[in-house]
Amino acid sequence: MHLLKRVVFYAVVIALVIFAALPFYWMFITAFKTERDLYNLKAIPYIFNEPPTLQHVDLLFNRTAFVQWLQNTFVVGGLVVIITLLIAIPAGYALARLAGRYSEPLGIGMFLTYLVPPTLLFIPLSPVISRLGLQDSLWALVVIYPTFTIPFCTWLMMGFFKTIPIEIEEAAWIDGDSRIGTLIHVVLPVSLPGIFTIVIFAFTLCVQEFVYALTFISSTANKTITVGVPTDLMRGDLFFWGSLMAAALIAGIPVAIVYNLFLDRFLVGITGGAIR
Repeated sequence: MHLLKRVVFYAVVIALVIFAALPFYWMFITAFKTERDLYNLKAIPYIFNEPPTLQHVDLLFNRTAFVQWLQNTFVVGGLVVIITLLIAIPAGYALARLAGRYSEPLGIGMFLTYLVPPTLLFIPLSPVISRLGLQDSLWALVVIYPTFTIPFCTWLMMGFFKTIPIEIEEAAWIDGDSRIGTLIHVVLPVSLPGIFTIVIFAFTLCVQEFVYALTFISSTANKTITVGVPTDLMRGDLFFWGSLMAAALIAGIPVAIVYNLFLDRFLVGITGGAIR
């Protein structure tokens, strides 16, 4: 019976690993297949039936602005993460410690704003961006993205701060530290899992966001990955599948590695913020 349980357990684990790794394998093999191998219906699709080629990667790097899209994505993501941290951390702490009986309603209200779909918001946001003179500018995304990263991250940090015993803060106050000093010297070091969680969350949202980037960015040089790859590598009914998969692989692997390397901290941050 014990042996049967172990066999079933490892069978399920192997099946889940194959299920999770299959998209990456498919992207990898498609990115390096020749056009003839890729469109040969009689060939086995899961292996190289012909010697692999770098022509799709060459097209991606030398005949598109993929490197610029990567740079734009990281610039926007980095700035949005910084803005989110500067606002969400003190806001979450204020809701957790200073808002009293209004903290829960306020936190729920902020979380509900995160649930409003971008397809409803990009229309009223358009005149705002126009009046600010940020059309076709990366700053348009830097201004807009915090509108959905800050509410959720504030709610998450509020829940995480509530899990920290108030006694450690009171001990710091007795030692003569101010509330801000206690936040910096005591609370933030304990809250690193939660902070790391909102960093990953905010950056991931910026990397995968499509509607706002498509609406407010038009020139190729200012596009991010999510818009540049599909708009420049899908031309009418012509799909550059090899280059599309190469772009998805290059953009997806770093995020997957970060999630796997820091999965324990990420889970601690999510579960800590969800306790209350």
